[in-house]
Formats: sequence, structure tokens, C-alpha cells
Amino acid sequence: MNREPFFLPDNLNGESYENFLRGDLSDLLDNLALNLIRDMWFQHDGCPAHFRRSVRDWLDINYSNKWIGRGGPLPWPARSLDLTPMNFHVWGRMKSLVYSESNPVLSVEELKERFVDAANQMRTTLTTGVVKTGLRRRIRQCIRNRGGHVEHKL
Repeated sequence: MNREPFFLPDNLNGESYENFLRGDLSDLLDNLALNLIRDMWFQHDGCPAHFRRSVRDWLDINYSNKWIGRGGPLPWPARSLDLTPMNFHVWGRMKSLVYSESNPVLSVEELKERFVDAANQMRTTLTTGVVKTGLRRRIRQCIRNRGGHVEHKL
């Protein structure tokens, strides 16, 4: 099983995203346990490539009532960055690892290499418990802030 990050095309459009879903995604999920795949939810944001009709049709068939996104059975919540574990934990941590070096990134190849290194480092420490604990803290802060952004308060 390939455990490295998968890089989508530089100019993502509906067609290339649909090709990813129909081909590459199933390859990436091949070695997951069936119970994980069965219980999996698919989440993506409001990127125009994600909103293509054929993409949403594919998700309706393959993740029936278990996908989150614009036009989906569970809409992407407005201004949800503070409550989305991928944004507040995974991407935040990854960005801190990728850009923590004092040297600026000089090429796309170097940037991809840093992402691969960061993903390998995170794989050893990322747990569901870490994400759940952070999510609970953010939800409580969001409630205290009456639904407003909370990133600056954490």
C-alpha cells in the first residue's frame, strides 16, 4: 500500500477530480479494512471541481448519504474551518512541519518532498483521540463565541 500523500493535478478541474475519484481513490483505499470503508464518510469543501454534477452523482452512488460537500446530502457548513479536524489539526500541523525550516521552499518538488516528510512524521503521532480532544475544545469555544470564529482564541 502506498502510504505517501497523493498529489492532485496542479490545475484541478471537474474532469480531473472525477478521474481521481473513479481511479486513484479506490487504489488508495484498497488495503483498508472493509469495516473502515463501510463506515467512512467522504468530505470535501466548496472547490468548483468538487461541485461538478458527475462528481456529485458518483459520490451519491459510492457514498450514499455519507458525503459532506456543496450540493451533497450533508452540506459543507458555512464558515466551518474552526470545527473541521482536517483544517484545524491535520493541515495546521502539516503546514507547521513543512514551513518550520528557516529555508524557503524553492521548488514544487521540494514542497512535495516536505509534505511527504511531514506526513510520515505525523503518521506516528496522529490518533483519533488527538482529533476528538481538539474538536471538543473548539466546539466549546465556538459555543462561547456564539458561532463566531475561534481560531484567534485558542
